[in-house]
Amino acid sequence: MKLPESTEWALHCVAALAQVPDETVSGTQLAEHFALPAPYLSKQLALLVRAGVLSGTTGPRGGFRLSRPAVSLTLLDVVEAIDGSRDPYVCREIRQQGRGAAPPEECGERCILAQKMGEAHEAWRASLAGVTIASLVATLPANVLERTRASLSR
Repeated sequence: MKLPESTEWALHCVAALAQVPDETVSGTQLAEHFALPAPYLSKQLALLVRAGVLSGTTGPRGGFRLSRPAVSLTLLDVVEAIDGSRDPYVCREIRQQGRGAAPPEECGERCILAQKMGEAHEAWRASLAGVTIASLVATLPANVLERTRASLSR
């Protein structure tokens, strides 16, 4: 499975915002903090707001913050906000095509490959759902926390 670069950006931004829970951080600050293109990052931040991961405010002191405590936000929440929840594997039933086509009566059940890929996708989702943003931040070294807070605090 290949996730878009924007997923990495969103995960890092959410983790950074969790490190400054009492702050509202602008999209420009986040873009500068990670050296990302602000216009493209703002689209990802908007997706996070729409999904309820972040809340956003406008105005001179506007910006973004977590919409709920980091202990209740998971990696899955962030990934699905950017990439959706759809299983990336699409079975096109090629077992029923070509010279080696299986007859329809042998294809009453879902293809075993599609079944296994679906199970893997669900295991991946469960793994991401089991990791909170708070638990990630708790593993960061003190110098990372200090650097992030210094960069993002107003």
